[in-house]
Amino acid sequence: MEFFATAARGTERVLAAELAELGLAGVRVRGGGVAFTGGREDGWRACFGSRIAQRIQLEVAAFPAASAEDLYRGVRAVPWEGWLTPKTTLAVSAFIRDCPLTHSGFVALKVKDAVVDRIRGQGTERPTVSREDPDVQIFAHWVRERVTLYLDLAGVPLFKRGWRGPTGEAPLKETLAAALLRLAGWDRQQPLLDPMCGAGTIAIEAALWAANLAPGLFRERFGFERWADFTDDDAERVRALRGELRRSARGQVPRITACDCDPQALAAATANARAAGVRISLRQADVRELRPCEPKPLLVTNPPYGLRLGAAAGEAFQRDLAATFCRLHGWRIGIFTGNPLLPKLIPPRPMLEAALWNGDIECRFLLYDMP
Repeated sequence: MEFFATAARGTERVLAAELAELGLAGVRVRGGGVAFTGGREDGWRACFGSRIAQRIQLEVAAFPAASAEDLYRGVRAVPWEGWLTPKTTLAVSAFIRDCPLTHSGFVALKVKDAVVDRIRGQGTERPTVSREDPDVQIFAHWVRERVTLYLDLAGVPLFKRGWRGPTGEAPLKETLAAALLRLAGWDRQQPLLDPMCGAGTIAIEAALWAANLAPGLFRERFGFERWADFTDDDAERVRALRGELRRSARGQVPRITACDCDPQALAAATANARAAGVRISLRQADVRELRPCEPKPLLVTNPPYGLRLGAAAGEAFQRDLAATFCRLHGWRIGIFTGNPLLPKLIPPRPMLEAALWNGDIECRFLLYDMP
């Protein structure tokens, strides 16, 4: 089987490294994610174990198409009855680029019509569409004159781990936080510090990774468990996989500290850490009061920037932040920011600079070894 793990733009390389560590085969980077090969259980294992992927998709068909009619015929030829029944709900979305049709919504509609007609053509009733909570999610990828069809194994996107409570404006997704930790080269043994933790996402993801707790263990079920071909034997294999992953967890983790000057943010971080079942050190503190200490932790943080906090993230704050970082001699510092001013205020050249996207916002991850 061919699978495709989608990812935030810029995180594909670290996702590929993660999937290879999970023991998956044929791992290769492609635009927007990482492809890999394997059997059904490999797709399940990726859903449970990937901290960086946003979705795990199974490729079910690929064919040339130069028109809406070609699209309809190609989709209808797929044996959808293997995954859908008249009682199954479905949703379809589409991505198009340089193809004969110019509206992704129309493409999704044609795909849905072909799927429904295929099921109804078996002499049964038609399945219904559910945009809120579908049993089966279908993705159509049409670039130039080639269509690829995928089924989503995840269901709810993988960044929704299940432990996060209500958050404030523009929270950092868990999948992106996990990617930042890998980009920073954290070895899961060095102490870690996030001095502007917000809802605690970076620190919590670090604690879960250090404890080898698979992120999928927080999920009640995945999308593939709602497919028509998911049997009682499959359910038993998934239970066995859950047990295997629970037994692989470790008890010892390094000291992980999360600070914030906002008491409401700190309360949210405390509640999230409790829900995730991890122990991190939480403290109310202003990042500008940060001083050198021993042993030196790895600092990874997502400072507030203009689109998040408006005037509070003005030039004066960015200058204070740069001054704070510059006095942390000998520290390794990873900064994820959408503010172009901050990198200009830190004298050393970063040892790593990566363009990443936080939703629709283009950001930079900068990694420094402070002299």
